[in-house]
Amino acid sequence: QVRLVESGGGLVQPGGSLRLSCAASESLFGINIIGWYRQTPGNQRELVASHPRYGSRIYADSVKGRFIVSRDNAENTVVLQMNSLQPEDTAVYYCYAVQRDNEYWGQGTQVTVSS
Repeated sequence: QVRLVESGGGLVQPGGSLRLSCAASESLFGINIIGWYRQTPGNQRELVASHPRYGSRIYADSVKGRFIVSRDNAENTVVLQMNSLQPEDTAVYYCYAVQRDNEYWGQGTQVTVSS
């Protein structure tokens, strides 16, 4: 089973930046897709950014141009760099991974954007 551990969440003012990290227990070369979702109370969990082993990275329209997802294969880590944060970005952010036909989720990390 793939274990995913997020870190880097916190409180930031509008216009600020945060860097989220997701450490995977498996080599990223064995993971087909890894990325990030987010969820607010009462809403569906939505895709933020996805980084497949091969192919192009995918971003939600709401974060394009502001967020960047990247892989550090040597550290088995995926990073979500979040810039120009706005209050509507406030959510619990979850790392996810797909290995073969299985999906795995991290425990989530809270991001709060407020003045």
